[in-house]
Parts: sequence; structure tokens; C-alpha cells
Amino acid sequence: MSNNKKRLTAVVVGLGMAGTLAACGSSGGDQGSGDSKTVTLVSHDSWAASKGVIAAFEKQSGYKVNVLEDGDAGQAVNKAILTKDNPQGDVFFGVDNTLLSRALDNGLFQPYEAKGSDRIKPEYRADQGKHRVTPVDTGDICVNYDKKYFADHKLAPPKSFDDLVKPQYKNLLVTENASASSPGLGFLLGTAAKYGDDGWQGYWKKLKANGVKVVDGWEQAYNEEFSGSAGGKKAKGDRPLVVSYASSPPVEVVYADPKPGTAPTGVAQGTCFRQVEYAGLLSNAKNTKGGKAFLDFLVSERFQEDMPLNMFVYPVREGAQVPPEFVKFGPQAEDPETMDPAKIADHRDQWVKSWTSLVLK
Repeated sequence: MSNNKKRLTAVVVGLGMAGTLAACGSSGGDQGSGDSKTVTLVSHDSWAASKGVIAAFEKQSGYKVNVLEDGDAGQAVNKAILTKDNPQGDVFFGVDNTLLSRALDNGLFQPYEAKGSDRIKPEYRADQGKHRVTPVDTGDICVNYDKKYFADHKLAPPKSFDDLVKPQYKNLLVTENASASSPGLGFLLGTAAKYGDDGWQGYWKKLKANGVKVVDGWEQAYNEEFSGSAGGKKAKGDRPLVVSYASSPPVEVVYADPKPGTAPTGVAQGTCFRQVEYAGLLSNAKNTKGGKAFLDFLVSERFQEDMPLNMFVYPVREGAQVPPEFVKFGPQAEDPETMDPAKIADHRDQWVKSWTSLVLK
């Protein structure tokens, strides 16, 4: 999901796919032999999992896990495509629905139906005919708001895309560059899904006229410009609306000391776009047997229930429990905008180009 955030301090902790896992080992063995004792995961730099959960997989499977982090999701996918004939590892994690078609069209993955795939919720499945990717997690990109700001100004926070262009919210929103940032791109796709191919540009003209601020990436938007986050408060951010995640409010509670009884931020539920993140067995992987075992592990109940407080995302497995902080402070959007990956593939580059001309110039 290319949110590309290392786990930082409690003040500026990343959201969405956040964190990093240090591991050791190197890949080896002949293709398909499965005799390598190491399985290598290639991911963007926001992978995270509990050490105990990884250790349990290593003990059960007999494989050591080696993690290679390779920049943001877009960079990681592109590099994986360029090196597909001699891949860096066995499994790739971190291609989401905004980039999925690029990976599939370039032959990045070989087919494998992970054990436990039948427990994945149907709405998150993709490529069902060939099983080249396995859904691992999901999250919603949404506008977050600073509760204190709106209470102090006796102003109702916005609830929808339509609200954001109203005069009372002028100069309040900060978002990320759609050409460089995963949440920025997700927000653009959300508006395209909402207003259609012919309507989203007119919407962004209104948004620009209403004073939307665009910054390079999520860290700057959320931890410097946004007045509602712990980091933004320290940086004296003055924008009470920010494009972030539905799972951002739980982070503000989980990492606060002392922990507040309620989240200081809220989510405008009518502004959400759903992302799904996938993993796959790399074409020409040296340790296919280990790679398959790791994909099975990613959809296991133990890993799925470990994800929320490590990567601040939702599991895709039926029945997987989420922490009470998620239920209370970061519920999934009830009716998020969605878009078929094939449509994203057909329009993404042109939309980003048009958006750049419209909003940044």
C-alpha cells in the first residue's frame, strides 16, 4: 500500500502499512528445489510483523525469514519487474489495487493458491482465474479531522467529498501529491470514482479554489501540516483536515502517553477510498517451496490478527479478530469508493498527468 513510512517515534508513528522488520539471512538454492533454508520477502519499506509471530513461522516451517525493503510501493514494484528474470527474493508483498495490473501485465508473479485462501473475504480476491496474487490486508484512505479545532470553532466537520468544497472549509485541507504518494493517489482515485471520468477535474478545480494545500508526502501532511496529530501539534500545523487513513485515529490513542479515552481525530466517512494489498510468489523465485509456505503464513489467522497493531491495516481473512482500539476508534468505512484494478490501469497515468497540470500549476 506504499505508505512508505518507517516506524518512527510515538509522536510521528506511521499509519497504514507502517514499520520495519529487521531480519537476517540470504536466499539461495536451485529454482524450485526448496532446499534453501531461507525464504526471502521483498517488500516496500513499510512492512512490519511481531518478532514472535515470525519466530513461530520459522520454527514451524524450518525456514529463516529474510526481508528486503525496497523503497515505496511504486519503486518496489518497478524494481521487481525489472529484476523479474533474476529476482531479489521469493515472495513480493506490497502491490496494491492501484498498481496491481502493472505487476500482472509484466509477468511478475507465478500462480499459487495459498492454503487458507478460501477464508479470504470474496470482495478482496483478485485474479481468481490464475491465482497469481494473494490478498493480505486492506485499508481505507480518508480525510481525517481535528476534533478540537471543529469544536472550538463550533463548526461541524465535513462528512463527504461534496462538503470539502464548501466555503466553511476553505483553506483547511492538506493532501499529498498524487504523482508521488500512495494516499495522494488514493484520494485522487476516490474522487474519480465518485464524480466519474468527466467530473473529477471539475471537482478538483473547486477544491483548488477552496484552498487545498498539496505537499509531497504523507509524513509532511500528517505530522507537520495537520493540527490534529501528535506530530502536527508539535510542529504547530494549522490544517485541521488531512488525507490519511481510517486507521489513523487508533494510532493517536495507541501511542499516546497517557492514553486518552477517545481519539483526538475523526474520519470523514464519505471521503474514503479502499485499498487492498497483495503478495505473490515471484516468477523465477529460487525457493518456491519456501515462498509458498510464506504465502500460506500471510493468510493464516495468527499473522492476520497480528497485522492491525503492526501495520495499522485490516485483515482480509474471515473471522480474524481486530483489536478493540480499531473497533472503537478506526472502524472501516461502511461505503467506501472502490475502482476495478483494470480501470485504474487504463486511466491512472493520464489522470495523474491531468491532476498535476490542474492542481500544481
